[in-house]
Amino acid sequence: MSDKKVAFITGANRGIGRETARQLGKLGITVVIGARDAKKGEEAASALRSQGIAAESLRCDVINPADHGAAYSYFERKFGKLDILVNNAGVHLESENGDPGAAGGRTSTLSPQILRKTFDANFFAPIALAQALLPLIRKSPAGRIVNLSSVLGSLTLHATPGSPIYDFKALAYDSSKTALNAFTIHLAYELRDTPIKVNSAHPGWVKTDMGGPNAPMEIADGGKTSTQLATLPADGPTGGFFHLGEPLPW
Repeated sequence: MSDKKVAFITGANRGIGRETARQLGKLGITVVIGARDAKKGEEAASALRSQGIAAESLRCDVINPADHGAAYSYFERKFGKLDILVNNAGVHLESENGDPGAAGGRTSTLSPQILRKTFDANFFAPIALAQALLPLIRKSPAGRIVNLSSVLGSLTLHATPGSPIYDFKALAYDSSKTALNAFTIHLAYELRDTPIKVNSAHPGWVKTDMGGPNAPMEIADGGKTSTQLATLPADGPTGGFFHLGEPLPW
């Protein structure tokens, strides 16, 4: 088993996930790109390798339980452990034209299908993958699990008139991130007496395919919070919700 750290970032063939992989790779960590499309995943890994980063790719559709088992076998065989899991893959099925506020708050007409598909990708899949890989994360001397949440998962801010997100209501996406935050709290509590740290990250509103061109943050900044939480020191926080080092209200 190598002393070098290895990280698995889901949905990392583009956007925030790819940038997180790049930033972790620049720190000397071996990064494994998880992607539904094997070709796109390998293209992303190849691009990172051209920058001097130790990068590999692994086909992984996070909503497919068989891929969770395959990921476990891959990391056990190649590395014997997993140091960092970044649950980055997710969907925003209510957004239109990349604008997360375009859903218009149509809670009363949200289809059950959109709600279920969103929770499958944003809530159930990260839990199942973390559970599958946790035995390998336990073998790391400093395991880190980062769940990509969103400030839109903050119940406090959604319920506060005048808050920055008060008028940005999209029930399926928002509530899936609220639920993911609950998972962060519960898993961190279970692992509180271990070296493993579990935190939720709000990357910011970033210029990606999901965030759209009007987002105020560049991709380089969007990867910073996940990278920070993936490399926390032993005395760092666990069970928290952060953006660029600052705690966010639940």
